[in-house]
Amino acid sequence: MAGPGRNDRCPCGSGRKFKHCCEAKKKDAISSRMIVVGILGAILVVVLAALSNSGNASSGRVWSAEHGHYHDASGREVPR
Repeated sequence: MAGPGRNDRCPCGSGRKFKHCCEAKKKDAISSRMIVVGILGAILVVVLAALSNSGNASSGRVWSAEHGHYHDASGREVPR
């Protein structure tokens, strides 16, 4: 089903042309959806990055916030 054309009467019943009445609402809804998709994509990237970094602990590396680098199981600094 095709929506109203820009120069058709607005289906809301206002009597005005669609381009002067409800077209802006339709565009706002589409841009809001794109913002939500972008935010969800960013969250997904952060989660995937966190999951990929969690593999470092299983390799015997431990992050030292005090020193700002990784240590191995014996306590020696691990080169980057």
